Amino acid sequence: MPKYTLMLREDGTAFAGLSPADFQAIIQRYGAWRDELQRAGRFAGGHKLRDGAGRVMRRNSSKVVVTDGPFTEGKEVIGGLFVIEAASYDEAVKIANDCPHLDYGSIEVREVEVTRP
Repeated sequence: MPKYTLMLREDGTAFAGLSPADFQAIIQRYGAWRDELQRAGRFAGGHKLRDGAGRVMRRNSSKVVVTDGPFTEGKEVIGGLFVIEAASYDEAVKIANDCPHLDYGSIEVREVEVTRP
């Protein structure tokens, strides 16, 4: 079955100012959604990305330039991702439609191209 990545995009302010209890309640919603995917045999992985940490690498002529990141020209950053199994893009979108992240940002759905070494 094809795999799809759900990239969780946000503007960096969605969770700002939440109390620890409110933030924990949100995390529990994500966990419950993931658990439901696992029971349905659709969950293939997922991770939250650390806030503010990271590096961006670009080749500039013959040299690689490394800068602190992730910073983008736009307002959204990827805050995490899930990998799911679905028969089609339509099914992947239907699965993503129930993800709690839609209350806090957007989700980019992309099919994963499986390569073999």
